[in-house]
Amino acid sequence: MIISLMVPMSLQFITSTFFYNISAANLSNGIIGGCAARSGFNYALAVLFEDALSNDFDSLHEPWADSEALTSDAASLSEEAKFSIEIIDLSGKVNINRLVFKEAGEEDVKFDEVQQDVLTRLLKSEELDLEDEEVGDIVNAIKDWIDPDDEVTEEGGFGAESTYYLGLNEPYSCRNAPLETLEELLLIKGITREIFSEISKYLTVYGEKEGKININTADKSLLRAFSEDIHDKEADTMVKYREEAENDDLKDMHWYQKALNTQEELIDPFLITTKSTYFEIKSTGSKGAMGKKIRCIVERKEKNLSVLSWKIEDE
Repeated sequence: MIISLMVPMSLQFITSTFFYNISAANLSNGIIGGCAARSGFNYALAVLFEDALSNDFDSLHEPWADSEALTSDAASLSEEAKFSIEIIDLSGKVNINRLVFKEAGEEDVKFDEVQQDVLTRLLKSEELDLEDEEVGDIVNAIKDWIDPDDEVTEEGGFGAESTYYLGLNEPYSCRNAPLETLEELLLIKGITREIFSEISKYLTVYGEKEGKININTADKSLLRAFSEDIHDKEADTMVKYREEAENDDLKDMHWYQKALNTQEELIDPFLITTKSTYFEIKSTGSKGAMGKKIRCIVERKEKNLSVLSWKIEDE
């Protein structure tokens, strides 16, 4: 009887001990992974700071843009954990909040026509296959979501204000202020998950007030949206030139004219730049099966780096 009682008790004790040992190991590995992710983040900051000291323009030829090299360098700093670092240039994307602006001394906001044209061309891509009317509705709905008034924009399409959103099955109010996250676009009339998945790759809620985009780091699809005179062939030529050119050749934002063998100013000079200010850092640290990922937005002005947002999550 004693043996019969001791066997299940012993098995229960062994099982509990094993479970607590695994839990303790996972907790320890999770802490190490979190520390590794923070180390990777600090390493990425150092790379961006060093880059700011070395030149006054940015391109994909620079160390911060080489994720494989960054990860290799960071991994060699520790034997306890693995690192993975990626730095994304947000200045090479469209600042969606710049779609509307207010001129000094005026109360009403209005479309930034240059940004409106870029967003319109993105929405008219073959991948989305949207009608002109649908595109106009979406652009106006985004404007109405951002601008502070409650007047529905109707020129070129029908937007939406709170009267529309409050009539939905799950009602909510129009923000009437700049977007805080890109995911907020999914709340706007006309933007489906398919549309969001396609255009969000080229958008950001951070950026210069002037709405300038770094032509050296912009995606091919965004290059194509810069002008109605730039199509797939021209965009491919620009990307190829950008990849093969020496870094200093990309210092002047008009390098695209040399690439396309033209003297025409195909892109509005108020739209593009070669300097980047906003970056997204993704740093993943892990040990064993446990890992942590840090995602943060950094603003770099001259020699100063400021963290604008910070998120840490399990990998």
